[in-house]
Amino acid sequence: MSTRVEVGRGRARSRQLIAENRAGYLFLLPWFIGLLAIVVGPMVASLYLSFTDYNPLTTPEWVGLDNYIKMFTADPRYLKSVGVTLTYVFVSVPLQLAFALGLALLLDRGVRGLAIYRSVYYLPSLLGASVAIAILWRQVFGGDGIFNDLLAMFGIQGISWISTPSTAVYTLVALSVWTFGAPMVIFLAGLRQIPEEFYEAASVDGAGRFRKLFSITIPLLTPVIFFNLVLQMIGAFQAFTQAFIVSDGTGGPVDSTLFYTLYLYQEGFARFRMGYASAMAWVLLAVIALFTAINFIASRYWVFYGDER
Repeated sequence: MSTRVEVGRGRARSRQLIAENRAGYLFLLPWFIGLLAIVVGPMVASLYLSFTDYNPLTTPEWVGLDNYIKMFTADPRYLKSVGVTLTYVFVSVPLQLAFALGLALLLDRGVRGLAIYRSVYYLPSLLGASVAIAILWRQVFGGDGIFNDLLAMFGIQGISWISTPSTAVYTLVALSVWTFGAPMVIFLAGLRQIPEEFYEAASVDGAGRFRKLFSITIPLLTPVIFFNLVLQMIGAFQAFTQAFIVSDGTGGPVDSTLFYTLYLYQEGFARFRMGYASAMAWVLLAVIALFTAINFIASRYWVFYGDER
């Protein structure tokens, strides 16, 4: 008798769980549909098209690895875009993180009106990749721009920084550094998590400001530095809007601002070489994954977590 009662209770519990799971799956269904229709489906289609010669007006023609081979052997503009993008990533990301960390350290020292400063410095991060700011950047670094007016105050004759091939990409680096607000806020949150007792103990031992910085603050902040590094690096590889606006979509002057994503856009949506553009997109995905993996592997040697022994 007792066995039948337990079996009945088990069945009732199973029906209850099924009902609860059904409700959960129903709520998740729109997300699954969106994932398949907007993410997985286009990715699979893009992977197939990367092995074809295709434009929207014709039927895809299978060409195998030709698109991938062409990138590295017969397309100098592609290699130029790779060089410009790597320059932008390796210069802008360290500079941006250095500015963000330096300012976070200053703001963490109990200044009055911290919320106001934090909002003011974060504002460029909200506007940094916008079309309006990119247009403004053209005016700032143009021949008659504000930057040259500032240089003139010191007797320096400026140039049109945005139109000179050797300096154009660095104006975009400056725009990237200017948007250091987002990593700065994350650094501030990380600094607030370091126990004050560590600094008090170090003061008792006679440690100075720089000793505390390099022996306590930086080591305990390495997980936050690593997080910001990966996040900003991925964003830098995908930079597009600022280069498109500043160069009127051409990547000029002389392809000096031809970012990888801008060249991909030109091939796909200006020249309608969708197969070639798809292959470029998959190479970009592989490169970002490779650099991210390298960062994770290297993090074992310099990132310190508090629970490690």
